[in-house]
Amino acid sequence: MASRTLPDARTARARRPAELKRIEQQRAQETRSAILHAALTEFSSKGFEVASIRSIADRIGMQHPLITYHFRSKEILWQAVADYVFERVRQERDASLFSLGPARAVDRLKLAYRALFRFTVAFPEFHRFILQESLGSSSRLQWLADAFLKPLIGWLLPQIRAAQQEQALPNVEPIVFHYMLISLTSTLSGFGPEFSATSDRSPSDPALAEEYWRTVERLVFGALASR
Repeated sequence: MASRTLPDARTARARRPAELKRIEQQRAQETRSAILHAALTEFSSKGFEVASIRSIADRIGMQHPLITYHFRSKEILWQAVADYVFERVRQERDASLFSLGPARAVDRLKLAYRALFRFTVAFPEFHRFILQESLGSSSRLQWLADAFLKPLIGWLLPQIRAAQQEQALPNVEPIVFHYMLISLTSTLSGFGPEFSATSDRSPSDPALAEEYWRTVERLVFGALASR
């Protein structure tokens, strides 16, 4: 009996370090995620220059040295936030397109912009985070453009041209069409506080968001199809 239980005890002891390491990694990931969410709120509401590591720590009841342990400087933390949110946007878009399968370019565009819209409704800080850098001249805005915005636009513009060739979109300069859609995707998040103050509706209401986006699709993507 003892000879059978001894290997089991050894196996349990051998598993302990691996299990503890897994738990520590999970905790570290949860801590990083909490920091990134708090930093997104801080940067989007105050801008990079005014935001502080200490204020970010206060938002989540954390000692600020723990933040600098994970992110050595405010600049590194800001870049990590940008990487985090744009990766989420890419994942949302790719998941939508994967579920669609082969389709016309206009259908791919509708799903791509709808995924971006839904993300901005769920995380209104995303639009404000970028807007903060657009309010002035900053090297961070150029970094955002080079790292994330240009690759995203590089995927979208050929889709817009293809949809125009399908005669499913107006024949306007693709980059102009793109920023028109960006304005529409960010309306509820950008005007959220004002929207709430002037109406009895919440911009985060799923029913309102769905109604809004159906209207966008009818006006933008359905205009030529209805002729």
